[in-house]
Amino acid sequence: MSTAQPTFDDVWRMFQETDQRFQETDRWFQETERLLKESSQETDRAIREVNKRIGDLGNRLGGFIEEMVRPAAVRLFRDRGIEVHEVHRDITAERDGESLQVDLLVVNDADTVAIECKSHLSLDDVNEHLERMEKLKRLLPKYADSRALGAVAAMVIPENVAKYSYRQGLYVIGQTGDHLMIRNDAKFRPKAW
Repeated sequence: MSTAQPTFDDVWRMFQETDQRFQETDRWFQETERLLKESSQETDRAIREVNKRIGDLGNRLGGFIEEMVRPAAVRLFRDRGIEVHEVHRDITAERDGESLQVDLLVVNDADTVAIECKSHLSLDDVNEHLERMEKLKRLLPKYADSRALGAVAAMVIPENVAKYSYRQGLYVIGQTGDHLMIRNDAKFRPKAW
C-alpha cells in the first residue's frame, strides 16, 4: 500500500477550500454578532419603555394617594387635636443650592405637618422624608416659627417600615378597609422639628 504525496495543486485547492470555509464562518459570525447587537438594542429599548411606563404608573399612583390623603388629612389631624386651616399640595422650594419637595402640607397657625405620599412605603422613603423634615423650616421660612411635624402615607406599608416611622416620630397614615386612618396608637408622641 503506497500513499501518494499530494501535489502542490492539491494542497493549494485544499487551502482555498479551507480559506473559503473560514470566510463563510467569519461571515456567519459577523452576521450573528450583528443580529445579537440589534436584538440587544431592541431589548434595551423595550426595557427603557417598560421602566418609563412603570415610572408613569408610579407617579399616577402617587398622585392618587395624594388625592386620597388630602381630604382625609383634615379629619385625621383634627381627630388628633391638630386644627387644620390649609392643605397645600406639591410644595417645592429652592434656597442657597438646596431644594425641597413636599407632597402635602397641612397647616394651622401653630403647626405645619409635611406628608410624604407613596403607593408602597419603603425605609428609604422614610429616611428621605426625615431629611426633608430637617430642611423644612430653613427652605420654607414662612413656617419657621411653627411646630413642624412629619407624616408618611401609603397604600402599602410593611410592618417594619410602619414601626420604624413610628419610632422616628412620624405619623403613619394607612388604608384600613375603605378609609384612611392614622395608625399610631394613643401613646405616640410626634417628633417636632
